[in-house]
Amino acid sequence: MNKEDLRSPETGKRPRRAFLKSVALAGAAVAGTSMMAATPAQAAQTWKIQSVWDAGTVGYTLFEEWCNEMEEKTNGELIFKPFPAKSVAADNNALFDAVRNGVLQGMNPFTLYWSGKIPASVFLSSYPAGPDQPHQWDTMFYSLGMLEKTREIYKKFGLFYVGPIQHDANIIHSKKPVSSLDDLKGMKVRLPGGMVAEVFQQFGVSTVSLPGSDIFPALEKGTIDAADYVGPAVNWELGFSQVTDYILFGPPGVMSIYQPVDLMDLTVNLRSWNNLDPKIQAIVEEQVRSYSQRHYLMIQKRNIEAMDKFREAGDTVTRLSQEDLERFRKAAIPVWYKWANKDEDAREIFDLQLKYMMNDTVGYITEEDIEGME
Repeated sequence: MNKEDLRSPETGKRPRRAFLKSVALAGAAVAGTSMMAATPAQAAQTWKIQSVWDAGTVGYTLFEEWCNEMEEKTNGELIFKPFPAKSVAADNNALFDAVRNGVLQGMNPFTLYWSGKIPASVFLSSYPAGPDQPHQWDTMFYSLGMLEKTREIYKKFGLFYVGPIQHDANIIHSKKPVSSLDDLKGMKVRLPGGMVAEVFQQFGVSTVSLPGSDIFPALEKGTIDAADYVGPAVNWELGFSQVTDYILFGPPGVMSIYQPVDLMDLTVNLRSWNNLDPKIQAIVEEQVRSYSQRHYLMIQKRNIEAMDKFREAGDTVTRLSQEDLERFRKAAIPVWYKWANKDEDAREIFDLQLKYMMNDTVGYITEEDIEGME
């Protein structure tokens, strides 16, 4: 039956009941379309993501806030459920395996943690006398192809590297003043192992590897003379001012000459990533870039506030000179090559960075600096 069949033979008009019925059907169709538009295209996925920040720290608070926004950002298609350090995976090795195996869908680590598993990772966060400004790292990742290469490397481990998250510089707190590299000779200093320790050892430093929780008591007892850890905001909260009197920075504009841009990242299980709609993948990538800036700027604000507290507590800031930085870089270059030659992936990342550092826009390295290096 068509619409004409519903017309009255006497009047030529459609009966009122039929007219109202057709209007109701049309309205229902429109309402159904609206409801479909408001409903997510796919059922929500929930990802469990563990950070290496301890609960209650500024780092974890920022991470938790960001995770809680993801459901709204993806119109309910993806939910991030955050966990603080050690709550699911007890240590870093367990964290790496938990994400690979899908026990967790993601992690928020310091990228450098995987130097023993992924040698290239030593070049995915700052290293002694290398690129020392956050924008340089963003340039290499997002403009010079380092992000794509990093993803190729992580894919071999069943992981997807979503993107870097800017954090802060690492600084040294000392029980006695240090105004030059020469002043470090003979000192016992808590430092990261690997590349950082190897360079400091060339200047007569006795390096010690300690977990963060052991630093305060070691300084308090005098078993170490100084300690590297993260930036002023966190180190103030850890009470370092109570057991040291001096804070060592690099030349003006450079907080640290050995680990000036200590990058974090968001890394996820590759299967979980591939199960996402490409539109949701794009949202997650963009949100990581946005969070990187938010995290970095908040930490810098807290650093400024913390430095005022350090000074009020009587701590003194000392700085290495530009000449010290150049000496440190000269000592570091052979160590760069040693780590770069651990595998092909590490060498490819390093070569990209070396080319950038030799470009006149940066100018950190000259042909003379690397003469004889392979």
